[in-house]
Amino acid sequence: MILVDGQPQDRVSAQDRGLLYGDGLFETVRLVGRAAPLWPRHMRRLAHGCERLRLPMPDPALLWREALAAGEGMAQAVVRITLTRGTGARGYAMPATPHATRVVAAFPMPALDASAYRDGIRLHLCATRLAEQPALAGLKHLNRLEQVLARAEWDDPAVAEGLLCDARGRVVSAVSANLFAVVDGVPATPALDRCGVAGVARAEVLDALPRAQVRDLPLDECLRAGELFLTSSVRGILPVQAVGDNVYVPGPVARALQAHWAALGFPTEQA
Repeated sequence: MILVDGQPQDRVSAQDRGLLYGDGLFETVRLVGRAAPLWPRHMRRLAHGCERLRLPMPDPALLWREALAAGEGMAQAVVRITLTRGTGARGYAMPATPHATRVVAAFPMPALDASAYRDGIRLHLCATRLAEQPALAGLKHLNRLEQVLARAEWDDPAVAEGLLCDARGRVVSAVSANLFAVVDGVPATPALDRCGVAGVARAEVLDALPRAQVRDLPLDECLRAGELFLTSSVRGILPVQAVGDNVYVPGPVARALQAHWAALGFPTEQA
């Protein structure tokens, strides 16, 4: 089901600023029955994004009711909450009093391959580079054209994700997930103060691994890591098996975090 401003429909105005300028934010929430283990983190990130973009934050209780209504009847669902600045006069200037558009849509949870959690996944090293824009760094804003271009770089079904760097060759993330590397026994994840999306699963892992470092991660250092894994609010903890010709073995840090993920209330696909 798709709800637009609380009403069952699948259309927004052709003058909506989300469509015209990518002026808005979104959250992608995994719903398990009538529970969403990472919901508080999603709401905190949405509120933070609204503050930075000067958008009115919807009532989280309203969003929760709409998420449950949209996902009604699904054992598991992926709920996308999209918030735009709504319509306004032509041009880039923000409306003095924005009337946000709120879209809550639920889709059946895609099947997840147990072997990916057991053995890991292959990554393509993307030629597309992420541009630096500190004003938007960390936000899950609506403009995802860099990720669209990066995802178009491969069509091999054996490759599940892509590895993205910035223009200076520092690793940022996967195309649709965050990345952690275990370097000399210490987990590290790229700093996201210049570009990239600060995922809620990444935040959960950082709380679960207090010794993890948030820092610049040059590509050559990343590829030499003893262990690589991805974090995603929908897919959970995915070990990396290979990046191009660089091969890895799922390690103890990823295994411990898979157990942590299951303890949060998510099904254990790797079982």
